[in-house]
Amino acid sequence: MLMPIFSLPSPYGIGTLGKAAYRFVDFLRAAGCRIWQVLPLEPTSFGNSPYSSCCSGTFNPYFIDLELLEEEGLVTKEELAPLAGDGRRVDYGRQYRERMKILKEAYSRFPKTDKAWREFQKIEKYRDFALFMARKSSFGGAPCWAWGNCSEYNQEQSRAFARENAEIGLWQFTQFLFLRQWRELKRYANQNGVKIMGDIPYYVARDSVEFWKYKRDLFQIDKKGNPAAQAGVPPDAFSEEGQLWGNPVYRWNDMGEAGYAWWRARLETALSTYDILRIDHFIGTVRYYSIPKTATTAKSGRWRKGPGAKLFGNFHGAPIVAEDLGIVTPRVRRELDKTGFAGMKILQEAFDGNPENGHKPSNFKENVVAYTSTHDNETLFARVSELNGQWRTRWIADLKEECKRAGIACHTENNRAICDTIIELLFASRANAVIVPMQDILHMGNEARINAPSTVSDANWSFRFTADEFPREAAERVSELAKKYGRA
Repeated sequence: MLMPIFSLPSPYGIGTLGKAAYRFVDFLRAAGCRIWQVLPLEPTSFGNSPYSSCCSGTFNPYFIDLELLEEEGLVTKEELAPLAGDGRRVDYGRQYRERMKILKEAYSRFPKTDKAWREFQKIEKYRDFALFMARKSSFGGAPCWAWGNCSEYNQEQSRAFARENAEIGLWQFTQFLFLRQWRELKRYANQNGVKIMGDIPYYVARDSVEFWKYKRDLFQIDKKGNPAAQAGVPPDAFSEEGQLWGNPVYRWNDMGEAGYAWWRARLETALSTYDILRIDHFIGTVRYYSIPKTATTAKSGRWRKGPGAKLFGNFHGAPIVAEDLGIVTPRVRRELDKTGFAGMKILQEAFDGNPENGHKPSNFKENVVAYTSTHDNETLFARVSELNGQWRTRWIADLKEECKRAGIACHTENNRAICDTIIELLFASRANAVIVPMQDILHMGNEARINAPSTVSDANWSFRFTADEFPREAAERVSELAKKYGRA
């Protein structure tokens, strides 16, 4: 099941690693689910997307559970009051204004002689993150390229700043707290037969530790140290102008000469954090879309060659799922086969009247993970509800044919019945694993959509469930399907 951490219920405005997360594990166990996909856990930057982080391999302080800190005596209920409220949407502005104040109080009360804490402070990755965030705070939240003579990383200058700035310890402390709570939650999930599936974003943000500290080693830049190109994807059926993401693109040749050390360290960190790893935008490792730095749309981009399977070295056959969606060329398919990673299929994209459509369950090859929809799609119920005319006729005809091939009953009397039939078809497929967003299980519409790609909106990355939206009946329904098709 797909459930982002931020979407969980909580009394303080955003889902966390606290009681609701443990209750969700209990729900998964009751439903016979063995995988919980959580999406990336990294801190977010502009637009609140977890796929555009300010530091790869670090963690979002917003996900630290405040009630657990209260139980430890690190904060008081009165101090939590400014964040009280369990609305339907995450108010990121409120989280930004109030949560760090609360974590600062927790830090002031935490015993600095704690052995685990003292050892944690030595880890370079979290020191870099803390330095970046403290420096950013000292410039009023401005992006790293607007830091004047600090916009270029300087080791001696950074050491001097770290000695003088007390915020360094606070930002390290957020990572310490997150990992302590995460490891307990993951242990509980694993003990209950649930594996955690996380995501590794393909790109990092321009306003990030990586671009600030390593831009001359990792990214294509011009003589002034600015990105020489920007990332995105070309125009397609969903976007006439394509998607202009704006992330700096990698300098693959130089990275290859260094043995892709930075990327492989990312993979090692992610695989130590999760049980299963999904690599976002896998096709970008085979060929990436490079857009001129001055472009305002993605129309003028060009495809460039990436390293492909060479990037992954000895990770061949690791518990990795490659998001191979988009324009899948024969080379993308060959390189994916070399890695041994599972590919992805989306049933929302299956019913188009094309008998060769690879998303049709009857066309699934070996080694795939199949979804009803992903975090970037409309919900299944919304998609089905919008169908009309020839499109609806085509969908239902395709669905009936796929059900006939799978030997299952096809119910099309209403939109809920169609959704339930598609979910059963997913379970009946030959996919290695099947993943369903909680929204699809509950027949929720686009009010519950997680993200609309190529848009910046308060509706993206903000939807939250309430505590009563994990009914026993839903768990029983999923459990029955899991048992029926040998997936429990």
